[in-house]
Amino acid sequence: MEVNAALVKQLREKTGVGMMKCKEALAQVGGDLAEAEKLLRKQGVAAAARKADRATGEGVIGSYIHTGSKIGVLVEVNCETDFAARGQDFQELVRGIAMHIAAAAPRFVRREDVSERVLADEREIAREQALKSGKPANVVEKIAEGKLDRFYAEACLLEQPYVKDPERTVGQLVAEVVARTGENIQVRRFVRFVLGDAA
Repeated sequence: MEVNAALVKQLREKTGVGMMKCKEALAQVGGDLAEAEKLLRKQGVAAAARKADRATGEGVIGSYIHTGSKIGVLVEVNCETDFAARGQDFQELVRGIAMHIAAAAPRFVRREDVSERVLADEREIAREQALKSGKPANVVEKIAEGKLDRFYAEACLLEQPYVKDPERTVGQLVAEVVARTGENIQVRRFVRFVLGDAA
């Protein structure tokens, strides 16, 4: 069964989960709305989405220095309570995210952080590549959007495959900890230092 936009929208409204996650879940279960919702709940994504609006005034700034001291990371991860911030689940999550940032070098936390200028440049490059390969004009836009999704998966921390377990994204890892702790958790910002890098 083809997953159409109306079905994706319906699942999004029921769960509060992002469009791409809803589309992926529906594709995995052949377009069955109830099964897709169940799948998202198992992954903890639906619970995380429902908590996403709750204030996150606590948390920690985690750090990671890679072997050889050539790469270092600082990352701010927020949660709702000091109690959760001191918990083992949360502390392990922050350490894992810091290590991931050192290894995978994301440029942004989430796709909403990508500037319009960067998006316009990426879209233009994707269109040019599609046109040069001789694709008809009516499919160029679809190809460009597909390449944009790949760009997000490479450049945005929460959409990258987690280095310790590439079967899930960093965003899914955060959602699992949200489900276990019952708290809203947000990766606020990070900085990655590379020795000798002038940027």
